[in-house]
Amino acid sequence: MWVLSGIAVMIAGFALRFNPLLVVAAAAGATGLAAGLDPVAIVSAFGKAFNDTRYVSVVWIVLPVIALLERHGLQERARVLIEDMKGATFARLLTGYLLLRQITAALGLTSIAGHAQTVRPLVAPMAEAAADPQDEATREEVKALAAATDNVGLFFGEDVFIAIGSILLMKGFMAQQGIELAPFELSVWAIPTALFAFAIHAFRLWRFQRRRLTR
Repeated sequence: MWVLSGIAVMIAGFALRFNPLLVVAAAAGATGLAAGLDPVAIVSAFGKAFNDTRYVSVVWIVLPVIALLERHGLQERARVLIEDMKGATFARLLTGYLLLRQITAALGLTSIAGHAQTVRPLVAPMAEAAADPQDEATREEVKALAAATDNVGLFFGEDVFIAIGSILLMKGFMAQQGIELAPFELSVWAIPTALFAFAIHAFRLWRFQRRRLTR
């Protein structure tokens, strides 16, 4: 019965609005002590759990690094870089990023870019510098299109990779219907969709630049 004391600690900690990380750690410690484990065994259990799920925990290491880089001027340097480049327009910049995102996603490298690690600290500031918006509404649209570019590139690029979850899901569904298809066949048919998505979004970027940014 005392093993359930960790639940009481967790409820009390959240009710008193303590730090969630400390609450969870205290609840786990209380459960371990109630189960008869010594402090060394409890710390070992924490270490084993972290080691078994380190691929999940790595994001909490990456985000502080990005925040530190931003604090020391990463966004400003990105803006300066684009301002110094001749011919770097808003549409060209995001179209190039869209192409890069689709190609890397098609190769299975879906985590090398993203909103937190790429769009916010780099792509969005570079897009703003290239667009040079004159009002806050346009500035927000520029940021939104930068984020949308990452979404489109990842969503339509990853289906070309044969080992992605969506391809395996479709293969399993088809197999249940008696249709046997290899993952490679499904990924090949995703290529035309990716090409159309690239063309449509690139056109959207060009149209936005022509209508909202050309003065």
